[in-house]
Amino acid sequence: MEHHVYFWLKPEHQTPEARAEYEEALDSLFTVPLCTGGRWSIPAAVMSRDVVDNTWDYATVMFFDSVEDHDAYQIHDVHQAFVDGNKHRWEKVLVTDLA
Repeated sequence: MEHHVYFWLKPEHQTPEARAEYEEALDSLFTVPLCTGGRWSIPAAVMSRDVVDNTWDYATVMFFDSVEDHDAYQIHDVHQAFVDGNKHRWEKVLVTDLA
């Protein structure tokens, strides 16, 4: 399954220093053994179209072998540390999961 998360950062967390720190935190998520692959990214500089939402600041896509692995990831210490250590940065978070 695929786990997609979009993050909108609060303005005060959009400095180059804050972004570098946040990117290190994002990297930590991919160290969880349950995650079989994925990456984080920023919006691509594509042409403007009405159907494209590129207002987010960062996105992750993570791959899991099963829903059970995904669910275990959600309560894993590394994921919990990421959420607890970064939720103050977020203006908005959107999650989409694909079977």
